[in-house]
Amino acid sequence: MKPEELEAARGRLVPDVVAEGLSVLFCGINPGLMTAATGHHFARPGNRFWPVLHLSGFTPRLLAPSEQRELLTYGLGITNVVARASARADELSADEYREGGRALTAKVQKLRPRWLAVVGVTAYRTAFGDLKARIGPQTRTIGSTRIWALPNPSGLNAHWTAQTMAEEYGRLRTAVESEAGS
Repeated sequence: MKPEELEAARGRLVPDVVAEGLSVLFCGINPGLMTAATGHHFARPGNRFWPVLHLSGFTPRLLAPSEQRELLTYGLGITNVVARASARADELSADEYREGGRALTAKVQKLRPRWLAVVGVTAYRTAFGDLKARIGPQTRTIGSTRIWALPNPSGLNAHWTAQTMAEEYGRLRTAVESEAGS
């Protein structure tokens, strides 16, 4: 994709992939320019969301971003904390994160997923004012929806490898499955 095509996507909104009663609603920080240009979540080459989702056992095969609607057949969905597309998450203001947290809360109250998985603990901290949050399950709930903070799959997150991310995503999958079995 040409740089001017990506730049033209700045500020665009990307439709959520959601339904009521999902097992897990994954929540990105905000759409990147490639996502906004294509309309497919986590579309930038180098973003590890789709490989990690597969490696962790959430999907039976590696999905391409263009196959995002297939997630619904697995009880999974995707939304974002902040709807506005940008080149980098650091272009967002704290106010945008807080407003996004309020909008996300309303969305979760309406859709009632069993789990909200925020991919980016810093985004979770800012959106929900929980400055001590760590990767993993959170004590906060939204109604009956439990929350799990996951590592950000962006290629810019060098602290986590695809394998270590898959292990953390797998911990969430195990929690989802054990909850469903009880």
